[in-house]
Amino acid sequence: MAPGLGLRPVETPISADELRAMGAIDIASDAFLTPLRRDVATLGRAYGRDAQVVLLGSIATGKYVDTLLATLGDRLVFPEAFVGRGDMSRGGLLLRAARSGEELAYKPIADATLHGPRAPRLPRLR
Repeated sequence: MAPGLGLRPVETPISADELRAMGAIDIASDAFLTPLRRDVATLGRAYGRDAQVVLLGSIATGKYVDTLLATLGDRLVFPEAFVGRGDMSRGGLLLRAARSGEELAYKPIADATLHGPRAPRLPRLR
């Protein structure tokens, strides 16, 4: 998600000026939401009803979930192990999964518990 630009392929370069402009956009504003809604709707149509879209960002607040859920519904899933984890812990969990080659278990966000007790600390990587 690129504020003001919607969804962008990972290989899309972003200039310093574009990055500064993104930093000035309030995520509750139409400048953020309109391009995001447009691109999520396009994504939903392109991949159809059977495709899942995995949210690897924050699930604890509505800043992303509300907008994505409105268009994607049950197709929007997240790693269930994210519940109770902050940014760094989610990142650590993803790194461990990538290293082990094991895919995380996904759950639809629509009816999920998004807030829970703090998850146990991940073991140190060696």
